Amino acid sequence: MRFMMIVKANKDSEAGKMPSEELLSAMGKYNEELLKAGVLLDLAGLQPSSKGARIRFSGGKRTVVDGPFTESKELIAGYWIIQVKSREEALEWAKRAPNPYGEGQEGEIEVRQFFELDDFGPSEAVNRAREMGKKLAKN
Repeated sequence: MRFMMIVKANKDSEAGKMPSEELLSAMGKYNEELLKAGVLLDLAGLQPSSKGARIRFSGGKRTVVDGPFTESKELIAGYWIIQVKSREEALEWAKRAPNPYGEGQEGEIEVRQFFELDDFGPSEAVNRAREMGKKLAKN
């Protein structure tokens, strides 16, 4: 089972403020634990929304909306993608993470499970997705 652990943004991350050396060290140690356990698939921090954009769909029209976006608590500052045996294991890993904004601060990590192709019924689109997955794995 794959899960994404999503670090929610706050005013500091949206301002582009870099984490302290202490927090970077704690995150590095945690990331090494994930790697050694064999559960880490990917991770990254994200630039503030002021450097991003959204594509808004309305009927057949697409509109680009440049950041920043006002509701920072609904934005993502970073993520981990892990592969574990259960939701409970994913939650245990998330609880072990350092507070993304430093101890004593308010922070939040959201845990969401990925859909897997087996979650969908058989179809031509699922078969094409499986083939694409094989090609991606080769890269």
